[in-house]
Amino acid sequence: MDAVRVALLREVLAGTEWLGATRRFAGVLRGSVVAHGGGLLLVGTPEDEPWHLAAHLVDEAAWSGTPELAPTLVRHHARPGAPPHLAVGPGRIEAARRGETLLVVAPKEPEPLLQRVHDARRAGVTVLALGAGGGELAAMAHDTLAVPEDAELDLDTVQHLVSAAAGENAGSLRVRRGFRDRLARLAEALTAPPPAPW
Repeated sequence: MDAVRVALLREVLAGTEWLGATRRFAGVLRGSVVAHGGGLLLVGTPEDEPWHLAAHLVDEAAWSGTPELAPTLVRHHARPGAPPHLAVGPGRIEAARRGETLLVVAPKEPEPLLQRVHDARRAGVTVLALGAGGGELAAMAHDTLAVPEDAELDLDTVQHLVSAAAGENAGSLRVRRGFRDRLARLAEALTAPPPAPW
């Protein structure tokens, strides 16, 4: 989903709770990683790895001048010899320490991850959860944005809104940009080629 589609989606969602909820959650995410100088780990479930969100956060990090938003994608089935951005396995969660942020994206309670997430939290990692509402993950997370199965939006769409808001909020915190800067950024986003598939 490109910047134009996100803008159109926001227009459609005007007046709903989703815009405020995704911006609030994006602000928590941004605040956590910027305050600690980076260290964002992104993990999903073995069935649903959030590689698409990882790609969008990398783009937002570049466009907003906030490198801290670029995540390390933790994969359940990382293969030796894979490109570096696809070779990080679950052991990285165990190695996480204070000052790092772990964003768990899971449509359902991620049973195989719960112990690792719990251990990371005990080590001082900030845990954020996107997707599964309630359950053990929500109880141990510092902040959660629940996307119930019967919600008007699916988890994929909410991820687009969160990543876009994280980049926008980051830009507005760092430097107050003039109209020409914002216009140039929009033009650059609209004319940029689509990201390469992972």
